[in-house]
Amino acid sequence: MDHFPLKAALADVVAIPVTPFAEDGSIDAPTYRALLRRLLDGGVRTVTPNGNTGEFYALTPDERRTVTELTTQEVRGRATVLVGIGHDVPTAVADAEHARDAGAGMVMVHQPVHPYVAQEGWVDYHRAIAEAVPELGVVPYIRNPLLAGDRLSALADSCPNVIGVKYAVPDAAHFGAFARDAGLERFVWVAGLAELYAPSYFATGATGFTSGLVNVAPGVSLAMLEALRAGDYGAAMKVWEQIRAFEELRAEEQSANNVTVIKEALSGLGLCRRDVRAPSRVLPEARRAEVAGQIAAWSL
Repeated sequence: MDHFPLKAALADVVAIPVTPFAEDGSIDAPTYRALLRRLLDGGVRTVTPNGNTGEFYALTPDERRTVTELTTQEVRGRATVLVGIGHDVPTAVADAEHARDAGAGMVMVHQPVHPYVAQEGWVDYHRAIAEAVPELGVVPYIRNPLLAGDRLSALADSCPNVIGVKYAVPDAAHFGAFARDAGLERFVWVAGLAELYAPSYFATGATGFTSGLVNVAPGVSLAMLEALRAGDYGAAMKVWEQIRAFEELRAEEQSANNVTVIKEALSGLGLCRRDVRAPSRVLPEARRAEVAGQIAAWSL
């Protein structure tokens, strides 16, 4: 299996599309397609349906599959599709197989939410998924600072289709050590905490970053990527300063507003409803003007 195109797709802005809802609470498929087209037309080359910004844990199994199918149908080769999967092993395997059959190139395995996660159990969980879909690239989503780098290396020893990592521990020094313990050149390292952390993670080995902000302003995210690829950290930090307040609002109360702020911005632009599902909550009306003010200078 030639992993080079998939690895190249990870070394990029990895967009996490929102999942828009209609007035009756169902998935708004036409609006989702329109938002995807806007991302693609804006230059996005990698998309992750069923990511956390897509409200993965608030979607039913059938809805997750619908989102996967809508994505591959709309993208039609214009971008690489990296489908978010997770939950128990049989569910994750079934969703990975569905992603493969729908035409996706990779799956991102959400951090296991089980309260008792052994390091060897983490390896077993991901191995079961990766072995079920050898045709797909597999990208673990790591949020656990206790996981040792050699466990990731052991996973890849038995599953060569584990080709990249979405790393989301908010500690650049820890990331640098983990990446080197696992194999810096062996995997594509994706900064999983988006634009605010991308410069510090690129400095220690990342070559791509995830983004929810890209739903609102594809050009802003791509400008940061261009600067980071050029090693121009001054230019990257100018973008960082531009989006800082927006991203900090999303991060409030342990990222309670992660999806809420993105959908508020899209609602203000007339692109989708602001509705989110519990346990997320719509931004209070008194704070909506903050979002409008923050994106006003982004040349949208």
